[in-house]
Amino acid sequence: MGKPIARETFHGVCVDLSFEGKGVVKNGRDVYFVPGIFPSEEGDIEFAYMRAGQKFGRVVKLDKISPNRIEPRCKICSACGGCSFQQYAYPAQLVYKREKVKEQFRKIAKMDIEPLPCLGMDEPYFYRNKIQMPFGKDKRGNLYCGFYKEGTHVIVPVETCYIEDERAKKVLDAVKKLGKSFRIEPYEEDEGRGLLRHVLIRCAKHKEQVMVVLVTYKDAFPSRNNFVKALVKECPFITTVVQNVNSRHTNVILGEFERVLYGPGYIEDVLCGITFRISAKSFYQVNPIMTEQLYGKAIEAAKLTKNDVVFDAYSGIGTIGMVASRHCKQVIAVEIVKEAVADARRNAKANHIDNVSFYCGDASAFMVNMAEKKQHVDVVFLDPPRKGSDQRCLDAICKLAPSRVVYVSCDPSTLARDIAYLSKKYKLESVQPVDMFPHTMHVETVAMLSLRDSRK
Repeated sequence: MGKPIARETFHGVCVDLSFEGKGVVKNGRDVYFVPGIFPSEEGDIEFAYMRAGQKFGRVVKLDKISPNRIEPRCKICSACGGCSFQQYAYPAQLVYKREKVKEQFRKIAKMDIEPLPCLGMDEPYFYRNKIQMPFGKDKRGNLYCGFYKEGTHVIVPVETCYIEDERAKKVLDAVKKLGKSFRIEPYEEDEGRGLLRHVLIRCAKHKEQVMVVLVTYKDAFPSRNNFVKALVKECPFITTVVQNVNSRHTNVILGEFERVLYGPGYIEDVLCGITFRISAKSFYQVNPIMTEQLYGKAIEAAKLTKNDVVFDAYSGIGTIGMVASRHCKQVIAVEIVKEAVADARRNAKANHIDNVSFYCGDASAFMVNMAEKKQHVDVVFLDPPRKGSDQRCLDAICKLAPSRVVYVSCDPSTLARDIAYLSKKYKLESVQPVDMFPHTMHVETVAMLSLRDSRK
């Protein structure tokens, strides 16, 4: 958490929101980061702790309320921390996310840009198609589930989550009910005992399919088959159940070993008109409605023609590459995770897509090799993890020198860092924020760059 400091209070005004979505409150020359307070609000603030030289506080009492503060649907959103912006009006959230992208470019890339308005949802609730919750047990022996309180492993019990697919609640309620009757013990991290660690649920948006993954501490599962039968009887919309065994002492949710207990072991969903097979470990965007907008903006930014050759780095299960394939001549997709490549090939075959070639390997080395062989690509799509691209990948892009680069990012700070590096050879043409995660501080961004000198 951080080093506790003296319990003193001061009266302060919130002047901004930080990168992490906390209120920025000034007290003289000192700056405090305070959750649960929004710009223009003021009140009494209590010092809480210091972390990495920064001061954090908590709200004691608010005297002035922002016109953008609303009554949240979820009454525990502040305690849970999963969607701490629920009490902030949605239009204001979109403004904040656009400004967040702009500020990261100013601060990190030293670039003054004007991002396009952040694209948002018409109905920003019940959008998550992937839900994963840890389990605990109360003093009366009842199972409960929820989210870890920020910075802790303390579970905040959640009865209804307003950003999750509504089918998930029915599954979780059934697991809690059956878990007690089948005497299933939740995993106790400190003691290293118990069985049920997490329940992961994946819901298809455009197909009536739901996967339930029971993450257990050990393989032995008393009355396993009877439990699954009872669960499917309670929730007949479940189409597959998987047991995942994770016996490691780790924060990673899924383990290596899996057993299919019911159904095919995967679900299918449709994204941008393409059917994808999704397993327990598959990476698949959690907001299908906004993913279609995100990929639509990425394809639009790329300005693809029927003669273009496209390189898809960090291609995963092939989502962007297969969407792009309908607008270009050829797609070369490279992904380092072999299971994802196998899924991508299977997905392409199932959708009768034959102009995408999937390779398992390092995208940076692949691009350097192409450049050395004087092979040509017109567009590179980048969709890296939160840590962004590494310098090897960015150098490889500069060496390969495609005429356009489309960068899809889930972290504006690493995006700004990488764009700054590419700017020696590329011009930033547009920046489009997309709200993939309403009621949270996260924002997705599509950036389009063009080669400064098209002469190779």
